[in-house]
Amino acid sequence: MKQQGSALKVLFEDNHLLIVSKPAGLATQGSVSDPDSLELQAKAFLKEKYQKKGNVYCQPIHRLDKVTSGIVLFAKTSKASERLYEMQRARQITKKYLAIIEGKLKKQEGSLSHFLVHDHLRARIVDKSYTGAQPCELHWSTLLQEKTMTLVAITLVTGRYHQIRAQFSAIGHPIIGDSKYGSQTAFEKGSIALHAALLQFHHPVNKELLSVWTPPPKFWSLTINSPSAILNN
Repeated sequence: MKQQGSALKVLFEDNHLLIVSKPAGLATQGSVSDPDSLELQAKAFLKEKYQKKGNVYCQPIHRLDKVTSGIVLFAKTSKASERLYEMQRARQITKKYLAIIEGKLKKQEGSLSHFLVHDHLRARIVDKSYTGAQPCELHWSTLLQEKTMTLVAITLVTGRYHQIRAQFSAIGHPIIGDSKYGSQTAFEKGSIALHAALLQFHHPVNKELLSVWTPPPKFWSLTINSPSAILNN
């Protein structure tokens, strides 16, 4: 699902930050085998908008998996980048996701705590005594249910590689379309039902509270169109 040439969906921009919505099927950062990326498109956008002749500084503060859609935060200056990385380490940036998972959960809300390792382009849940195991935690709440699937709001406490995907798979409720982690349900090609919907933090320079939202793709069967449903979850 190539997105090359598509218009960048800008959610917020000022002198220090650029916040955009990434479509599923596009990598946050490119590689030798797949050079197109959201970072490349963001830099091209800024270069054209401001008629810059040299290199453009545009650093992603966090990344989304290629198959995941939603909000990505970029720093436009090194000062903003340093402060945002520090805020992220201090868990001062709130990230809320929407996911459609297989099956029904027994409770309306809860938390997941595991230990995982990054192993061959996937995350693996392990015992805490396993060498290199890192703790991972998230909170979830049910928003909508159908017979075979559930829409959940997720707040990350830690931000490990493939954390949400691995943790829900570990409790028997993989994300719809995520065959890597055991989903048996077909979904839009190049995509899984995981979406970074809300980002909330204080601006690294002027300290104002920023709350940025983008709804999930229109092809989702279970969805919400307002941030109010997940703000307090």
